[in-house]
Amino acid sequence: MKLSPDKSLAGILEPVFAIRTENDLGVGDTDGARQMIDWCARHGLNVFQTLPINETSDDNSPYNAISSLALEPATIAISPKQLPDLTATQIKKIAKPALLAELRRGAVNYPKVKALKRKLLDAAFANFLKKHFNRETKRARQFRAFLMENAEWLSDYALFRVLMEENGGLPTWDRWQPEHRGPRRARTWLLSFPEKRRDALARKQLFFAYVQWVAFSQWQAIKAYAESKKVYLMGDIPFGVGRYSADVWANRSIFDLDWSGGAPPEKVFKVDPFTEKWGQNWGIPNYRWDELRRRNFEWWRVRVGNLQKVFHLYRIDHVLGLFRIYSFPWTPDRNAEFLPCNETEAADKTGGRLPGFKQFPDDTHEHKAANQAQGEELLRMIQEASGETTVVAEDLGVVPDYVPPTLEKLGIPGFRIPMLFRDYDGSYSDPNRYPRLSLAQPATHDHTPLALLWQEAWTNIDAGKDADQNRAELRRLMDFAGLRDEELPRDFSDRLHEAFTRAVLQSNSWLVIFQITDVFAQPDRFNTPGSTSQANWSHRLPHTVKQLDKNPRLAAKAKMFSTLARESGRAG
Repeated sequence: MKLSPDKSLAGILEPVFAIRTENDLGVGDTDGARQMIDWCARHGLNVFQTLPINETSDDNSPYNAISSLALEPATIAISPKQLPDLTATQIKKIAKPALLAELRRGAVNYPKVKALKRKLLDAAFANFLKKHFNRETKRARQFRAFLMENAEWLSDYALFRVLMEENGGLPTWDRWQPEHRGPRRARTWLLSFPEKRRDALARKQLFFAYVQWVAFSQWQAIKAYAESKKVYLMGDIPFGVGRYSADVWANRSIFDLDWSGGAPPEKVFKVDPFTEKWGQNWGIPNYRWDELRRRNFEWWRVRVGNLQKVFHLYRIDHVLGLFRIYSFPWTPDRNAEFLPCNETEAADKTGGRLPGFKQFPDDTHEHKAANQAQGEELLRMIQEASGETTVVAEDLGVVPDYVPPTLEKLGIPGFRIPMLFRDYDGSYSDPNRYPRLSLAQPATHDHTPLALLWQEAWTNIDAGKDADQNRAELRRLMDFAGLRDEELPRDFSDRLHEAFTRAVLQSNSWLVIFQITDVFAQPDRFNTPGSTSQANWSHRLPHTVKQLDKNPRLAAKAKMFSTLARESGRAG
């Protein structure tokens, strides 16, 4: 299902964890994704986008996974229909009504949600072993086929997950028992045990492989279902992987652990003093591209291949990192130590190294050419590995001048966020001049939702904080929406919301994606970059999917969005 820019598309973005259904276990799952696909189809929308669905680490960030190859078990829908190894009676016995009522209120309670799903998956696995594993059943054959198809990564991942449990559930492999800190030593350690203990550990490894089989089976079914509804399922692949991940633990030679990837200081994100002074230190290790090249980028090819199985298109988060990555010579846990330092003091602590771009800064023609060549090479490899799956590039931030022409050359859409793309006078650029090969979006999960942006500007005006500047920014937004001669409303009014939505949907961009909170003009956000707020990655929509069309105000907003998408030639 290779997509073509000849057909304009419109859709919505909603993180899976945020989807609420009547029968979920306190977090969105594949059944919720299925219901959202139905919702998109009912409203004539043809793209449903999610954030990354890889297995998350202890901070629950989709961009800090403990595996870039494994899927998040919390996304698995638990019901006899979705998981035939469990009966309704078993589910009711484990998932008590009082616990479900608690988990279904408010934000995601990850510790309790994950503990509950683990109990249910343990019970399902025990049933699977009893009824299928050593028999010639259809499910047994399907499981064995999955093990063979994913042998390149699944064995290391399953062992890593077992060793996490042996080390208090923590992924920090460099603080594990010495015999666990690498796959070769860990397998030698396994062989040192008596048969009974080895069998118990082998059963645990098989459990984690089983969970991945269930997750991939459900997501592949969701992709096929979306196809049947003429809705394209869109995913997300982070540029980097977590330092404390199965990927790094099992493939140490392709990562440079001396450097920590991130982003330079920029005007948009000033959430804390460190970010404003030094930039964002994400903690992701840099890649050793020479070593990956020597191996024909096999690890990347497998990673992209896994994504291809479950999505029709996906965006590369921080595609700029493929060209050059802003790098820190310290990990994020040392940020506070470096906050008060000037460059000289910081260099004294790091042996003369300072944050900056690697492989090269864009300071000379030769360096720019080398960075551009690397990015093009890597993107060609990713496209080749993606097959029929469409690649989209999130090219926001400090964008070198060679990136847009490279993306255009390769036929890869970049991003257009209205408030980030401006003319010389500060006004928002005309959306009719957006490149055809682009994805227009009012805000990503990292940006302030439209309604909240409006609220915050008026709060600042009322407080006398940069009042003229805030008024000017609201005026620019009104002008972009085609309301140039109207007074600034106090609230983010329905009229303003509709006018802004129309302007984006009628842009020249091939793809237009609205975050679901911007479809409904809600101020809630899923993440505040650079912060460690507990609200990050846990907010859920207050209404179930089925309630979205029953609530009069939400239904009216959905109808407005659908009508404008159809008028712009994007719906249906």
